[in-house]
Amino acid sequence: MATFVLIHGGGGNARHWRLVEPELRAHGHDVVAVDLPVEDESAGLGDYADTVVEAVGDRVDLVVVAHSWGGFVGPLVCDRVKADLLVLVTAMIPAPGEPPADWWGNTGFRAPGIDDQVAVFLQDVPPDLAAEVMATGREHAEKALAEPWPLDRWPDVPTKFVLCRDDRFFTPAFMREVVRERLGVVPDEIDAGHTPMLSRPKELAALLESYL
Repeated sequence: MATFVLIHGGGGNARHWRLVEPELRAHGHDVVAVDLPVEDESAGLGDYADTVVEAVGDRVDLVVVAHSWGGFVGPLVCDRVKADLLVLVTAMIPAPGEPPADWWGNTGFRAPGIDDQVAVFLQDVPPDLAAEVMATGREHAEKALAEPWPLDRWPDVPTKFVLCRDDRFFTPAFMREVVRERLGVVPDEIDAGHTPMLSRPKELAALLESYL
């Protein structure tokens, strides 16, 4: 059995994983989901990683799963603990020394041009869950966005990438190219929008478990 360490994206919280958690626990796995200190003006990327590492404690057989902006945190966690696998779920893939704020321009990201955030990020999420996500969103403090990503190389851990074919924010064609250039792997694809943990929790959990 594995311990799945679930890292949310920018402005999110640990509850975004609450539908995936029981699916994994039902198969005997342990789950750790943590609220990153995104609102803390004094917290940098290292503090985010330390928050996750502290929550993991002495657990072993770790699978670190990072969603969206959490892609800047997942590799840092893997650099601090012995992880068996890192899984990026429609996530940002950092380069050494790259501030998160520079990622957009460096990768050639183009905004979808849609003002409705539900339509962009949550189009396939049940309306009640989408409303909760919008009501509980958190502001992201500047420090962790502006400081350089501290690693000089990708951590020595096998890495998988889950691409969401219906993602309107990190569109499939864009992300396939970023994954190819920055990771050199072929992503696994799932029929979901940007938040598959809320729209396709069973399918996402099954895919995560299939990596073991």
